[in-house]
Amino acid sequence: MASLALTASLPKIHQSGSLFVRSNRRNSRAFLHCTPTYCQASGRDKGSDAVDKAVDAAKEGADAAKQTGQDIKDKAASAAEDMTQKTKEVAGKVSETVQDMTEKAKQTVQGAWGSVKETVAGKAEDAKDSVKENMDSKN
Repeated sequence: MASLALTASLPKIHQSGSLFVRSNRRNSRAFLHCTPTYCQASGRDKGSDAVDKAVDAAKEGADAAKQTGQDIKDKAASAAEDMTQKTKEVAGKVSETVQDMTEKAKQTVQGAWGSVKETVAGKAEDAKDSVKENMDSKN
């Protein structure tokens, strides 16, 4: 009977392929024998499964890191593009302002030059008239 109880509990202990149960009619004790190679192979399989899971987890982590890096790269490129566009807009506004200032300065210089020419021409005319009067009075 002891051997039947032991045999019924064997699947709960360990699933193994080479399992021998020997019993003796005179002795109620049972002997359990498991081949060590299968036990080691089972450990290797479990270790291999653990390694596979670790490799898969590492791949998932690497993929997530790669995706995060790509997202950051895209955001940086977008920000750089926005800054370039804003810089172009500001440069255009500065250029327009400089052109306006240049035109105003040109008009101011032309006005001043016209005023200087009138003043010089007027002074020259006055000097000419003064010289004529002096010449007429001496003659």
